[in-house]
Amino acid sequence: MSAASEEAQFGQLLQFLQRDRGFDFTGYKRPSLMRRVTRRMQMVSVASFGEYVDYLQVHPEEFGQLFNTILINVTTFFRDPPAWEVLKRDVVAPILHEKGPHDPVRIWSAGCASGQEAYSIAILFAEAMGWEPFRERAKVYATDVDEEALAQARSPSYSAKEMEDLDPAQRDRYFELQNTRYVFRSDLRRSVIFGRHDLVQDAPISRLDLLVCRNTLMYFNAETQAQVLSRFHFALNGEGKSEHSYLFLGRAEMMLAHANLFSPVDLKCRIFVKIPTPGAKPRAPAVPAHANGNGGNMATRLHRLQEQALEEAPNARIVIDANGTLALANQRARVLFSLNPKDIGRPLQDLEVSYRPLELRSLIEQAYAGRRSITQTSVERGFPDGDTQYFDVSISPYFDEANAPLGVGITFVDVTRPMKLQEELRRSQEEIQTANEELQSSNEELETTNEELQSSNEELETTNEELQSTNEELETMNEELQSTNEELQTVNEELRQRTDEMNQLNAFLESVLGSLSSGAVVVNQDFNILMWNQRAQDMWGLRADEVQGRSFLNLDIGLPVGDLRGMMRAVYTGEADKREMTLDAVNRRGKKIKCLVSCTPLVTGKKKREGVILLMEEQA
Repeated sequence: MSAASEEAQFGQLLQFLQRDRGFDFTGYKRPSLMRRVTRRMQMVSVASFGEYVDYLQVHPEEFGQLFNTILINVTTFFRDPPAWEVLKRDVVAPILHEKGPHDPVRIWSAGCASGQEAYSIAILFAEAMGWEPFRERAKVYATDVDEEALAQARSPSYSAKEMEDLDPAQRDRYFELQNTRYVFRSDLRRSVIFGRHDLVQDAPISRLDLLVCRNTLMYFNAETQAQVLSRFHFALNGEGKSEHSYLFLGRAEMMLAHANLFSPVDLKCRIFVKIPTPGAKPRAPAVPAHANGNGGNMATRLHRLQEQALEEAPNARIVIDANGTLALANQRARVLFSLNPKDIGRPLQDLEVSYRPLELRSLIEQAYAGRRSITQTSVERGFPDGDTQYFDVSISPYFDEANAPLGVGITFVDVTRPMKLQEELRRSQEEIQTANEELQSSNEELETTNEELQSSNEELETTNEELQSTNEELETMNEELQSTNEELQTVNEELRQRTDEMNQLNAFLESVLGSLSSGAVVVNQDFNILMWNQRAQDMWGLRADEVQGRSFLNLDIGLPVGDLRGMMRAVYTGEADKREMTLDAVNRRGKKIKCLVSCTPLVTGKKKREGVILLMEEQA
């Protein structure tokens, strides 16, 4: 598949996700997004994005798996501890210092994943404020687009492994141990409010003192990042007030291109303070129009008003009815084209205005046929004395309620003066151009220097943007690798448990087989030996490692194994469920014995015969 075709199919997939499930991923960085979707497609054995759309329509449960793959939920308590220490010292303390004793404190954790970040914020402010003021004044709004992650966050129960990054003292103060899991304190939990929110589409939470959005913006492209940061700026307090509000981002999110919105408090830790902007003035309310309260015949007065307005219009205007007859000509038209009141009612073709300054009848037919206005610009009209006039002519057709033609209105706008002014302007511009050429020659050296400096500056800016983009991409891949590593750890743990179970089962089977008083041999469909117990070794003198994988029918032992071929094949093919045969044999000590051989099928969990089991017992 070509790159263009693949890109088109991927765009259709994104449109399908937005239309069917309301998720708009068009603002995400395309390479990372394609990589995550492709990974999910590989897991369900789908080759192309177009086929994956069909797969999603047939398997609606796949949407959840896809969103879990795209929305990487990698988070821990107090992730990047040095940054949280700076936040506590340089942000939390100033916010609380500027607040009154009863003022509310509002924090938003955007992209909270499974909740550890939101509860870290709650712990930070609860320790700084005290538990009772925190419960009364603080609100932590935690949002994400992943409903599954939010469901986990709303039930704040975490395993011991998930609590490893939390200080043990904080763990004991803010979490209660229930069975084997740690649950966040219920009295403080009420101050943490979870909800679904799409940073790209939904309106932001407002009047915030602190906004925490870590390692979320790096998944968006530059345009979407700018849009989201503008909403963050609106959401934060500090517009025309003395108090400050702050933004806390992730390690890969530099935000160098938005210095007009936020100023760094600690660039290394990605902590920024909002830069206030002047508030917009409210628009003046519109003044409603009032109806004329004068009495009289309104229809007549209105008709008279229309006639007078048309008569005194500054542009020449004539009206031709559907029969091609001059129906109306205002004062300006009569003077301009030498028309008089007797011409009203005459056919247009009998009047000079029909062909001079331009042919009107063909244009009228075009206007009727196209049912739209036609405009001719800079139409020239010459006079015997050599003078010239220029008009812009507009022909507008009129139709009644049944779409039958009523006539046309023709307007002549005199553009002679603008045309002459334009000609004078052209000549003046030529003179100015001549003067500018001399000045241009002097400026060329300076412009060349400026261009070189500008080029160098642009290269530096481009390099900076590329480095920033690369940094974000590396951080994204790091998040993906961490998520994949957690999945692999889970798979390894399951494999280890399965291996332990298998070892226990093997030990159990070996113990059972070893306790049998009969010699036991298990062979596959080719009659190659799979298992040879201790009693068989004692009877025939061959160890298990000597016969493993060899054909039972080719063994050189004291038992005539060739005589067992028919019995074994009958049991394997299903002709019989069990058969027995007594043979004359010689054991490993050279003693002649009677050996009873029982043959039963080896059946797997799928009820399929995979071989046979032979039990050999010496007859007394």
